[in-house]
Amino acid sequence: MNTVASFSIIVPVFNEEDNLPVLFAEIHKAVSGLGKTWEVLFVDDGSTDRSLDVIKRLAAEHPEARYVSFCCNCGQSAAFGAGFRYAKGDVVITIDADLQNDPADIPAMLREYERGFDMVIGWRARRQDTFTKRIASKIANAIRNRLSHETVKDTGCSLKVMRTELARRLPMFTGMHRFLPTLMKMEGASVSEMKVNHRPRLHGTSKYGTFSRAKTAFFDLLAIRWMQRRHVCVDVREHN
Repeated sequence: MNTVASFSIIVPVFNEEDNLPVLFAEIHKAVSGLGKTWEVLFVDDGSTDRSLDVIKRLAAEHPEARYVSFCCNCGQSAAFGAGFRYAKGDVVITIDADLQNDPADIPAMLREYERGFDMVIGWRARRQDTFTKRIASKIANAIRNRLSHETVKDTGCSLKVMRTELARRLPMFTGMHRFLPTLMKMEGASVSEMKVNHRPRLHGTSKYGTFSRAKTAFFDLLAIRWMQRRHVCVDVREHN
C-alpha cells in the first residue's frame, strides 16, 4: 500500500491561454477536498500567445499554482522532464492543458496508486478525436507494443500518476513522453491502467501532427528497444 502525502500536477503548456483558467478551476474542484498537499506546476513551453501571462496571474492569485518557463519551444518531453525535476510532491501527475483530459479522474487514479502501484496510466476508452487521429493512434499503439513487448492500451494518454523518485530517473530525450510506462517498468515500477474520461477540444488547436512525427517516433521506438536490451537497473542499499 502507498500513502500519498503530497502530489504535483504537471501541465505542459504551449499556446493554451483560453484553457488554463478553466483547467486550474477544474483541478482545484477535483483535488482540494482530498486532504493532501498539492500543487499545479505549469511548464510553459515557449508559448507565443498570452499563456505565460495567464500562468503568472494564476500563480499570483493561488498559492497552489507554480510555474517554470522555457525561452523557446522544446517539446512535451522536455516539459515533462522539467516538471519532474521541479515538482515538490512525492507523486507527480501529468495532464494536458487542452482540457481533453478530465481532472475529475485524478482522485480515482490516486486511490488506485495507493493500492500499491508505482504508476497509474489513463486509458481513453471513448476518445473524442477525429477518426483519422483515432486510427493513427491505434496503429501507433499496436506497433509500439509489438516492438517493445508491451500491453499498454493507450500510452498516448497524458493523464498519468507516477512515483516522483522513479520519474526523475528516466532518461530524457525528445519523444520520451510516448514511452513513459515502458521506461518506468525498466526502473522496476509496477503499472496499472484504468479507464478515464476524454473530452473534445473546445479552444485552440492540436499542437502535434497525426502522421508528421511517425518517422521520428519509429526511430525513438528502436532506441527504446535497444535500451530494454541493455538497461541495468540496480537497487543499491547502504549497510552500516
